[in-house]
Amino acid sequence: MAFVPVAELTSYIGKELGTSDWLTIEQNRIDQFAECTGDHQFIHVDPVKAKLTPFGGTIAHGFLSLSLIPVLMEGLMIMPEGLKMAVNYGLDSVRFVQPVREGSRVRLKVSITDVTEKNPGQWLIKARTEMEIEGQAKPAYIAEPLTLCFV
Repeated sequence: MAFVPVAELTSYIGKELGTSDWLTIEQNRIDQFAECTGDHQFIHVDPVKAKLTPFGGTIAHGFLSLSLIPVLMEGLMIMPEGLKMAVNYGLDSVRFVQPVREGSRVRLKVSITDVTEKNPGQWLIKARTEMEIEGQAKPAYIAEPLTLCFV
């Protein structure tokens, strides 16, 4: 994570911050997510039944893929100098383009689309993220996460 002077935050609007390292989505992670959320739909947790679907095997939950945004963008994201804390402020939009099959490697491409001072000492940073799937032309999703930074 890079810390930049507050006065320079808006200069990052429209800039791509880079791409994260690859992360392999293993069945164990999918199963743990199913256990935490109670979403045990067979396309996620039953390899035998899921093999008979058009996916050809189990797929990660869409919300599992989204939940990886903070960890994947951690090394890329900019934050204002003097940061006291940053909180997830939600998402402006999400579009799931294609599923993430078990065993796939994914990474996140991040760019900044907006920076707004919500209140004195509170900066809202809007990013555009694309979860790329190794070897696939289309991303898993395109999402616009919002981070509220307190300085």
